[in-house]
Amino acid sequence: MADNREDDANGLESAAIESSPRRGGALVYWITITLGVLGVGAAINQSFGINPAGFILIDNAYYYLLIAIFLSLSFLLFPAIKRHEKRVPVYDWVLFVGTLYVGLYHAYYGGEIIERGWDTVAPLEPALMAAALCLLALEGVRRAGGLALFAVCIIFFTFPLWAEQAPGFLWGVGKTPTELVRAYAMGFESIVGLPMRVAGNILIGFLIFGAALVVTGGGAFFMNFAAAILGRSRGGPAKVAVLASGFFGSLSGSVISNVVTTGRLTIPTMKRAGYSAPYAGAVEACASTGGTLMPPVMGAVAFIMAEFLNIPYSDIVIAAAVPSILFYAALLLQVDCHAAVHGLKGQPAEDIPSLIATLKEGWFYLLSLVVLVYFLVFARLEIYAPYFATIILVASAALFRKNARFGFKQFLALIEESTRTISNIVAILAGVGVIVGSLAFTGVGGAFSRELVGFAQGSLWLLLAMGAITSFVLGMGVTVSACYIFLAIVLGPALIEFGIDPVASHLFILYWGMLSYITPPVALAAVAASVIAGSKQMETAITAMRLGSIKFVLPFILVLTPALILRGEDVGEIVAVIAACSLAIVL
Repeated sequence: MADNREDDANGLESAAIESSPRRGGALVYWITITLGVLGVGAAINQSFGINPAGFILIDNAYYYLLIAIFLSLSFLLFPAIKRHEKRVPVYDWVLFVGTLYVGLYHAYYGGEIIERGWDTVAPLEPALMAAALCLLALEGVRRAGGLALFAVCIIFFTFPLWAEQAPGFLWGVGKTPTELVRAYAMGFESIVGLPMRVAGNILIGFLIFGAALVVTGGGAFFMNFAAAILGRSRGGPAKVAVLASGFFGSLSGSVISNVVTTGRLTIPTMKRAGYSAPYAGAVEACASTGGTLMPPVMGAVAFIMAEFLNIPYSDIVIAAAVPSILFYAALLLQVDCHAAVHGLKGQPAEDIPSLIATLKEGWFYLLSLVVLVYFLVFARLEIYAPYFATIILVASAALFRKNARFGFKQFLALIEESTRTISNIVAILAGVGVIVGSLAFTGVGGAFSRELVGFAQGSLWLLLAMGAITSFVLGMGVTVSACYIFLAIVLGPALIEFGIDPVASHLFILYWGMLSYITPPVALAAVAASVIAGSKQMETAITAMRLGSIKFVLPFILVLTPALILRGEDVGEIVAVIAACSLAIVL
């Protein structure tokens, strides 16, 4: 049985590092590898200031270069329609080449865009290039983010054209079509605005680290580590799923990839132990969703939050720690009680790996985690932290891993996995940038926030209820990043105006946006888990919503009692609040 578990883990890792192309044959694969190396190299150069041969890339030129590389690749990697999942039609090649050219054009003229103010007044040629970039960004977000997010982006993209005719607080400063595309493509508040700055300056390094974790077999290690600790206890397989997904998700920062990576092992193991298929899928969905809110990496949105609040990312990590631990404690207690009621026992002794052997085989995963936490929390070097952690992880896997050392095949898989993930994020954030730009150009963001405060009429509970409902509904239709960015602009200031701690108010928005992953009708994490579990999607989603019910309560607690996010006035208050919340969860 232990051999079967190891075979499963090795099979999972083999799937992760499979180097065959997923779409478009060998040509697309090698284009992906080549451009991926260039894009990652540009990110490393910008982070560390290497500047080979004294060549310095100014910031906006660097962001346009990322768009040229990764947005163009999105047209090869993500199909326009489902039936083209395997082959790349001619129009995708045209879009790929066109995006590469348009992105490089803007990168080449990055200095002139700033010096000559092309976002305000530009010659015909750059104006046409700006229009092309806007259209390509919108098509990219449709492919990477889905139709719902595309529809939201289209509404905000066109809003400045009719803002002067909008009623009431929706009235804003209008723009002509030419002014609009120039502002979107060449201004600093839209396509290359805050979301893209976060991606280029910080996020890429963490995406590479997450990909390295997948490629080197991190999912299998954390599975074995969790099994060695909790596998023998009653309901052990479910507890292993909670712990493993929490570990892996906190480092990879992706809900769906967490479900797919660890769920392939945890869900069948839970079913063999006697858990029903819907319950097994629900446990994995909740645990994977929580991983995105668990420090040290969390999700992409946490880095955007730090930029919005203009605080170090380490402050977000510290604030999010206790609520995340409480969420996982609640999950562990629930699966333990479920096992007690249904008489479910732990895993057989022969299925449980030795803790010592597991640590000897994968100690470097924990070392890379320690390095990451040190540079994030203590050294406060967010930009360098993921690169140093990745170097430690990859070098250790190459030198010390016995079963399958990190070689050239794994290196190519790392580049491919990183490139696909970065392309997806860049395509989404380039499109989401128009939401930020639209609210900034028209001035509606501030007006909307003031209107919310006035509508609440001094009632914090009413404002929180409106914010929760809005966050949840938006989270169902768009990505968490897009949901958070919009609400951070229109709802965040309103919450802060009520005297709520800024970090608490933004975590409130994030938590409610994340709830859509486990709540019907969308429940993307539950749907992904139900496919692996072979259960009904809606039944799995309802079970996941019940298991994750504490997530509906925690955002209100941390808003009303900031001591829960370690922002109380004194240590005694913080300890009392954490103790009270812990007791409430147990009860």
